[in-house]
Amino acid sequence: MPLSDPRFIALCDWIARTLGDDAKVMLISGDASFRRYFRVFHRQASFIAMDSPPEMVPVQPFIALANEYQRQGLSAPLVIAEDIESGFLLLSDLGDLQLLSVLDEANVSAYYQQALYLLDKVVAITAAGGESLPIYDDEFVLRELRIFCEWLVEHHLKIVIDRPTKALLDETFSLLVANVAEQPKAGMHRDYHSRNLMLVEENLAVIDFQDAVIGPITYDAVSLLRDCYVRWPDAIVDPLRMQHYQQLLSLGLISKEVSFQQYCRWFDLMGIQRHLKAAGIFCRLNYRDGKLGYMQDIPLTLEYVVDIGKHYPELDSFTQWITDTILPRMSLQS
Repeated sequence: MPLSDPRFIALCDWIARTLGDDAKVMLISGDASFRRYFRVFHRQASFIAMDSPPEMVPVQPFIALANEYQRQGLSAPLVIAEDIESGFLLLSDLGDLQLLSVLDEANVSAYYQQALYLLDKVVAITAAGGESLPIYDDEFVLRELRIFCEWLVEHHLKIVIDRPTKALLDETFSLLVANVAEQPKAGMHRDYHSRNLMLVEENLAVIDFQDAVIGPITYDAVSLLRDCYVRWPDAIVDPLRMQHYQQLLSLGLISKEVSFQQYCRWFDLMGIQRHLKAAGIFCRLNYRDGKLGYMQDIPLTLEYVVDIGKHYPELDSFTQWITDTILPRMSLQS
């Protein structure tokens, strides 16, 4: 890191005071927010240091949720030391092996089964640090959907949203908001996918949970099974959906009156909402935050929207708009 980076200098000074002058600090990466992560080597041990500017991303929610994940028996980063005022944390090191990097069609079902069973513990986390988690309510959902309009449609593609298009978007968004409202609510990770699951000696550890909320029961499952970064054949995904449905029944989170068909509708429409939001966020990361790499993931999110939307007649006009207006413009931008 450049010596002119004041936060890096401050982080190194804090680590030296915490571990000793012989600690070595190496940048790993930033994530999809304003945080940065470093690996810290000290004698025979390694740790992860988080640099989270407190005016941008306060660390208290991470600390509270990390402690709660540990209490629920989930493998998650352990907070070893903290400087809340500066936004620095020292965490246990879960390694570098993201689940995504090892997945193939031969092993994905087994790993995803394991990941789905971890959700039985995630759903129990509805409070942290003595405070209830935020509710993923109608306004929350709409706020996320507006990111798609603002950053992908208007900013990236330079499309003016005229009155007919706004009416179409309002109708579609109302359907997606209603789908969220219909579902039972439980603890929700909110970014549960193969890049946020670490493989540690064949077991899965969970990271990037600091934005957890109380929300719809299908959200985390669809985040995993219809991952924004990789797509698996329906022959793999469909049995895993059934597994999750059976888990929800066993936990009593849905009643026996909720059919698998109803669950699949919740799941599918939840996925469309998430993929629209993700497409907008990927654009925002590019233009606002200078993180260009996420742009390559937008086509998959829109592919999901079109392919899944085709199964729902009430989305015909919207999926046709994506097909006729958005996708051709995206092709010209690539």
